[in-house]
Amino acid sequence: MASTILSDCSSSSAARILPFHMIRSTNALRFRCSVFLHPKTPNPRQIHGKSLAFTPVAMTTETSAKVIDGKSIAKQIRDEITSEISRMKDEIGIVPGLAVILVGTRKDSQTYVRNKKKACEAVGITSHEVNLQEDCTEEEVIKYISGFNNDPSVHGILVQLPLPRHMNEQNILNAVNIEKDVDGFHPLNIGRLAMQGREPLFVPCTPKGCIELLHRSGIDIKGKRAVVIGRSNIVGMPAALLLQRQNATITIVHSSTKNPEEIIRQADIVISATGVANLVRGSWIKPGAVVIDVGINPVDDPESPRGYRLVGDVCYEEVAKIASAVTPVPGGVGPMTIAMLLSNTLESAKRLHNFK
Repeated sequence: MASTILSDCSSSSAARILPFHMIRSTNALRFRCSVFLHPKTPNPRQIHGKSLAFTPVAMTTETSAKVIDGKSIAKQIRDEITSEISRMKDEIGIVPGLAVILVGTRKDSQTYVRNKKKACEAVGITSHEVNLQEDCTEEEVIKYISGFNNDPSVHGILVQLPLPRHMNEQNILNAVNIEKDVDGFHPLNIGRLAMQGREPLFVPCTPKGCIELLHRSGIDIKGKRAVVIGRSNIVGMPAALLLQRQNATITIVHSSTKNPEEIIRQADIVISATGVANLVRGSWIKPGAVVIDVGINPVDDPESPRGYRLVGDVCYEEVAKIASAVTPVPGGVGPMTIAMLLSNTLESAKRLHNFK
């Protein structure tokens, strides 16, 4: 492969890149490369604290991709939910209820729960919230879950993850009644998602949001070649199962995949959910492909008041020059996750009260 001078996605420094090799990671895709630097170029290991690696590609200066506006699409969905909840209340006097259980004081988890509560209030869903101490027991958490399982005013139960390390996450998630599992994490829901001829009661919110973005953007999935990067139970695996249900041909790329960029370059649709900032380069994308970026990663930014900014798994500036459509970060998949949680809660209330 010929070497090329190319500006890095997250730095103004230029580097001459030679071929790289994949190395195993237990958490995500990571890469290493041999780098020959201009004398004034910083060591790549010192740029945002990590090594940078990518396949070089000649880029044009114009952005050609359509931006898939997750904020706008999520607002459309919330408006539809608001209207449907109002109709349900008028016709049968039922208001959907969502219970959220938060264990501990993690700032990010508190923010997520606060945003979910605001979203519920905005569409007319009643919000029930339980805040437990970090050192509480599994039994205490399960006691609250059991109470919500038996409460007819609660139609959805969400246990905010991650849980403290001393708790068995599976035991707690399995305690949620499958008919109120609006997060879609119950093994029976995932099992039904994987089986032909079976329908899950709920689909995990983030993967469901990814598919909804494709549908509402007029992007056909049937017969397309799709690659999902990452195989987590929360996003990667259910996203692949959903794409398969839409009759796409699926490949999952993960930490042990050989030549991942070659596989990804064949895809008409790419969904990336690795949690590695700027991993997916423009050279990995087939011209005209659609790219859904699930990642939300903080990177150092001295010019930001917070000292950091949020970026996705995808090197947006490069990919936007190659793809036909791409989601931004923030403002892409993120708003859809909460919209799908509200949708699942409404769906649960309708099913439990046989409301059409």
